[in-house]
Amino acid sequence: MDRIAQCHCGSLRAKTSGDPLTVTLCHCRDCQRRTGAVASSGAIFAKAEVTVEGEWKVFERDAAEGRRVRFHFCPNCGTSLYWEGDFNADLCGIAVGAFADPTFPPPLLSVYEQSRHEWVQLPDGVKRAPRGLVSSATADNEPGDR
Repeated sequence: MDRIAQCHCGSLRAKTSGDPLTVTLCHCRDCQRRTGAVASSGAIFAKAEVTVEGEWKVFERDAAEGRRVRFHFCPNCGTSLYWEGDFNADLCGIAVGAFADPTFPPPLLSVYEQSRHEWVQLPDGVKRAPRGLVSSATADNEPGDR
């Protein structure tokens, strides 16, 4: 399925083909500050299935375990549209909200649960990780365990 994500002003777009490999919610404080929301919702795609149109600027920062992550944002409106990192050079994340599609697939994974706002409710069956993706292999999916 083809989808288009775009920034607030519409000048930066990411066109995708196929379904996302996964959809995640990140509750880390960096994502909270980057988005201005209580969590970042990202759809992970193979870079080969993403075409970007328009101009962007990049904000690069340290990520988990000595890696780097690069956020691409619109220089006009400031929307952080997509990101890529050192964890897997063949993947990129796209902000789910930028698709503006209420039928978009729900999250399958919730990371950095340790800084999740307690009042945020997640769909049933979401895999939970106390920290990042690396910790998801040992995450406990019981709702009472944080």
